[in-house]
Amino acid sequence: MRYLSLDIGDKTIGIAVSDPLGFTAQGVKTIQRTSNKNDVNELGDLISQYEVETLIIGLPKNMNGTEGERCELVRKFAAKVQSAYPAVNQIFWDERLSTVAAEKSLIAADVSRKKRKKVIDKMAAVYILQGYLDSLS
Repeated sequence: MRYLSLDIGDKTIGIAVSDPLGFTAQGVKTIQRTSNKNDVNELGDLISQYEVETLIIGLPKNMNGTEGERCELVRKFAAKVQSAYPAVNQIFWDERLSTVAAEKSLIAADVSRKKRKKVIDKMAAVYILQGYLDSLS
């Protein structure tokens, strides 16, 4: 069983996928958002390509653990995905600080600011998925 994680933003969706055994997460791509319909269709292509059974969706909670406006937007988009692909399970995962962790690792790897901007959401999706996978063991 493979997992696909989503780091859903206003302009992009970072995507990561697990290996077939569910041990590690690898970045796949960053979807440039155009419309909900196109975004859902592109996700559907990835769900089929990787034979995904479960989506791990990053939930951007506030630092105090409450859910704000960003969580509501993520849940609304997730509902559209669920409607289009009802056989795919969804798990919401607390993504607080995933982008910060991704940024720090990219800086440590001496990735330029310009290049970081292109891959930060994909890396955040990797952190979201790896956190979930690690919780299973």
